[in-house]
Amino acid sequence: MTLAADVNTEILKNAQQQIQQDLSTALAAFSLPEPLKSAVHHTVMLGGKRVRPALCYATAELKPNHPNFAAVRRAAVAVELIHCYSLAHDDLPCMDNDLLRRGQPTCHVKYGEDTALLAGDILQSMAFEVLGSRLFDTQQSVDAGIVLRQMQILATSSSKMVCGQVLDLQAEGKSIDQTQLESIHRNKTGALIQAAIMMSAVTIFEGRDPAIPQLRQYGQAIGLAFQVQDDILDVVSDTQTLGKTAGKDEQVEKSTYPALMGLDNAKSYAQQLHDQAFAALEYFENAHELHQISQFLLARKS
Repeated sequence: MTLAADVNTEILKNAQQQIQQDLSTALAAFSLPEPLKSAVHHTVMLGGKRVRPALCYATAELKPNHPNFAAVRRAAVAVELIHCYSLAHDDLPCMDNDLLRRGQPTCHVKYGEDTALLAGDILQSMAFEVLGSRLFDTQQSVDAGIVLRQMQILATSSSKMVCGQVLDLQAEGKSIDQTQLESIHRNKTGALIQAAIMMSAVTIFEGRDPAIPQLRQYGQAIGLAFQVQDDILDVVSDTQTLGKTAGKDEQVEKSTYPALMGLDNAKSYAQQLHDQAFAALEYFENAHELHQISQFLLARKS
């Protein structure tokens, strides 16, 4: 993956290194039979932007050196495992029938549909096992109430993601309006991105801290903006740059923002959503890392 050259991407690079190490540690803690073990490793460890873990870490930096950072690391692993499970299932022939992911054959192409289905299933279970573990703890364990809130956030977002996928499949080849399209993507894509932020937020902020609704607002805006930009890139980019099949949305007649409002208006809407996200961050004096990630997401080419 090539990071956008005009944006400071050191924060993302550091996050990618951290999550790659933590994902490797987490996967090593599970004893899986072959070929499931290889399929899981293939699905999880081939890289990617790792935006969701980066958002976990960046949110935690609003309170640097917080004693609960081990719980943030577990949340970052868990949210990425859920994301990877969704990719393995989305790529299946019964869903989007994609052959390429992150520049490599999709899981079902390499290991078969049955193993790819089971790899997604177990990744979902593993995510919650990681959240409830003491992985990365170096001091006292995290309060059980925080773990429960993290699990609730992740479970809710995972359910929304599935519902969004159903709505997305139902909308193929049909004419829908912007409200319906946003219902699809606030669930299918936005919910898990928002979860990455909120799982970290409830770990470092207590009770009804006013920072939490600000971060929720930020997550809602940046989550939808991510999908709008994805729709745009499917039109303007190529397969090699994307690491997946370009132009697939049009081939299967998916409902997208460029198709609904035109490419230029979709670009303007992406900028509008990012402006909303930046406005939510004005509450914080030290949201530099969240700003940098947001700028990367707007400028990204894949």
